[in-house]
Amino acid sequence: MPFADKISPAPREVRLAGAFTALPGVTAVVLAVVLVVEELGRDVPSPVNVYAEAGVYLVLAAGTLACAVGLLMGKLWARSPAVVVSLLVIGVGWYSTGPSSRPSFGVPIILLGLVVLVLLFRRPSRAWALGMEDGETEEEAAERGGAAGRQARREREGK
Repeated sequence: MPFADKISPAPREVRLAGAFTALPGVTAVVLAVVLVVEELGRDVPSPVNVYAEAGVYLVLAAGTLACAVGLLMGKLWARSPAVVVSLLVIGVGWYSTGPSSRPSFGVPIILLGLVVLVLLFRRPSRAWALGMEDGETEEEAAERGGAAGRQARREREGK
């Protein structure tokens, strides 16, 4: 199957949310690499297991980047995990702003999380997630079963 056939149609908002969701994942990869490089450059090993910490960051990055790629490819499964990631990003930004007294880091992080949430809950994104058809309301799409209901109906009709 060609790669182009794996990409589902999704509104611009969903694809932008995917691009913004990739930023925390890329940041976690960079942080893991910096931790390992700094540890390798030390003469005396650190008492903290830096490799385990870097491994945790890489696992989190893999999950976050998987959500981002899913949104960029227009996959419905990626929407809910991306919402969770953006809520976590907002929490990290809050901690950076308040308890850590670093608003120069925290405020942009909070804004990033809020932008992803807004993009994922705008009308075109909701319509995509519900599988709405032209002239259909959100309530009608939900009663029909959303995108899964539309797919099932198409299979019954042989389309």
